[in-house]
Amino acid sequence: MQRSPVGKLLLFGATGDLAQRMLLPSLYGLHADGLLPDGLTITGTARSEHDDASYKKFAKAALDEFLPDDRKDEKALKSFLDRLQYQALDATDMAHYKDLAKKIGDTAGGLAIFLSTAPSLFEPVIKGLESAGLTGETVRIGLEKPLGYDLASSKEINDTVATAFPEDRTFRIDHYLGKETVQNILALRFGNSFFEPVWNAQGIDNVQITVAETVGLEDRAGYYETAGALRDMVANHMLQLVALIAMEPPARFDGTAIRDEKAKVFRSLRQMPPEQVPHETVIGQYGDGAVNGEIVKSYVAELGKPSTTETFVAIKAHVDNWRWQGVPFYLRTGKRMATRRSEIAIQFKPVPHSMFAGRGGLLQPNMLIIRLQPEEYIQLLVMAKEPGLDREGIRLREVPLNLSLDAEFAGTRRRIAYERLLLDLIEGDPTLFVRRDEVEAQWQWIDAIREGWTANDMKPKSYASGTWGPSNAIALTERDGVTWQDD
Repeated sequence: MQRSPVGKLLLFGATGDLAQRMLLPSLYGLHADGLLPDGLTITGTARSEHDDASYKKFAKAALDEFLPDDRKDEKALKSFLDRLQYQALDATDMAHYKDLAKKIGDTAGGLAIFLSTAPSLFEPVIKGLESAGLTGETVRIGLEKPLGYDLASSKEINDTVATAFPEDRTFRIDHYLGKETVQNILALRFGNSFFEPVWNAQGIDNVQITVAETVGLEDRAGYYETAGALRDMVANHMLQLVALIAMEPPARFDGTAIRDEKAKVFRSLRQMPPEQVPHETVIGQYGDGAVNGEIVKSYVAELGKPSTTETFVAIKAHVDNWRWQGVPFYLRTGKRMATRRSEIAIQFKPVPHSMFAGRGGLLQPNMLIIRLQPEEYIQLLVMAKEPGLDREGIRLREVPLNLSLDAEFAGTRRRIAYERLLLDLIEGDPTLFVRRDEVEAQWQWIDAIREGWTANDMKPKSYASGTWGPSNAIALTERDGVTWQDD
């Protein structure tokens, strides 16, 4: 159900890295373009001691650092900073929430809360908000991951939140869903008549999804050591991409219809029994190597202690339903890899008969590539005949049909994902947020894989930084006659 825009926004973690890099620049961008409701106030809260004036200086410094130069406008910056106020808060001290409620004021016009905090603080925060009267029917909450580390902890968090916020006022954030290219998957599939007839097991041979990073731990050691690649990337971003590729056509573009179809995909994921996990998953951990010409240390050296946390995972997944029976979904993600890339590669089945074989013409199956980052484009690889008289045989070559979103929409400013998601939270549109049944179905599938790793005492294989992961990740696809899309 879509609700009306709120008049107030509360940002937990308002002095953190996410706020500085993403949230404040996103809110400024919306303000500068006249998209925020008139009179919307933005209250920041965190442990840091600030008053309104010092927090505005803090926000101004963050915007100076992280806003692109072409977006900086002194008049817009000043009027945006006028929206800001701040209240220091110890999330575990119930008395502090009364001060927070006083700072925010009347919530009859609607309040949206953006909660980015450690999972251990969810319970005291929800209790504190409730005790201060900040959970009424005009209040909605947006939850930033991590939302648990397995099904049990996820249910515990969801149950805690549900004591104060019913599902229709709970907005779980996966920032991948705010990316324009991700949303374009829906337009590509359901806005063009020629894809849907072959978008199934009769037309598609396999699907590959790669999310590769060149960075290492950076400043996330505390979180990453307890999460690993499977929980950090597969359990949310990558499975959401699987759902958008595999879902049935929704009846309409709204939060209920789209999330109903995504949830069906998650419930259709084939659960892996422990004995199958070693054959359908590969885990790795980056060692020493070179990335972009720079010598880098191993994960263990960066961490400063021994670890069996996986920084790479590859999975052969299946969606057991009518449309996708027998089509493997190969998922791969890792840190310190050869290049930074997020993409989906859909390989179609070969033509049933080649009329060119007798004349030397070699056919390759068509492939659709949806690149999410660093560039944003959609590319369809098709077969074409090379020019010539063909006296020595027909020469066929794979050529790309390119749709560069950067080029086609050059006159339109590309927004970062949080702009869309924050605006949807403020306006109450749940379409691009994740519902509880989706989250729990995802964790059920993830937990079965982790149980298989434990049952088989699987440890991550070392791979050199700057490569595409351990060698057995190549074997995962090649034993099916499939090659990873690494070009």
